[in-house]
Amino acid sequence: MEVDRNYVDTHGQSVVAFAFCHLLGFKLMPRFKNMGSQKLYRPEAGMNEEYPHLQQALSRPINWDLIRQQYEQIIKFATALRLGTAFAESILKRFTRDTKHPTYQALCELGKAIKTIFLCDYLHYEEIRRKIHEGLNTVDQWNSVNTYIFYGKNSEIRPNSIEDQEVSVLSLQLLQNCLVYMNTLMVQEVLYDNNQYWLKKMTPEDFRGLTPLFYHHVNPYGTFELDMDQRITIKLKVS
Repeated sequence: MEVDRNYVDTHGQSVVAFAFCHLLGFKLMPRFKNMGSQKLYRPEAGMNEEYPHLQQALSRPINWDLIRQQYEQIIKFATALRLGTAFAESILKRFTRDTKHPTYQALCELGKAIKTIFLCDYLHYEEIRRKIHEGLNTVDQWNSVNTYIFYGKNSEIRPNSIEDQEVSVLSLQLLQNCLVYMNTLMVQEVLYDNNQYWLKKMTPEDFRGLTPLFYHHVNPYGTFELDMDQRITIKLKVS
């Protein structure tokens, strides 16, 4: 899959995440809940008079020298993530144990620069805010579907066995594919019924609202038909 952006909520972003996403070639696009507390970092010192109305939001300048000094190490970690020779969890655990590590601090500086650019675009362009909101709505709906159809054990993958985990994930993927396929066929049948009556009434806004990610018609526990006019035939053994 070619990923060019990743939509997350406020808790899904950090300056290190902004840095790594930029290095890996895609955009981290969070929806900020606490926008009023965000800070914009200056590209260089001596810019206090250029933006008189942003003084409360402006913070210190970016330390570009630190980024230059640690550039090779930054690229080393980003390449390891891209090639899969290292996991993000292991890298972040290493840095959180030593927050004074120069490479970690350089990543933070790079992330602050990328985050500042994003915040400026986020505030200036309504289209970006709309896209992030639409993307998160899709993600939230998808997570809701997964929770519903993967209902056993509170939708958690509890076994420690890798084989059992793979079976659970592959089974969930099969359920996802079946649900989307059947819902798509159902929507098509409705739209093309009665000489495309409903299809002709659809507007561009209606088409944007179409989604195969609905599940209220699904009974995950199966269907049990009871005949209340008959008794259960239970044969009792007489000793």
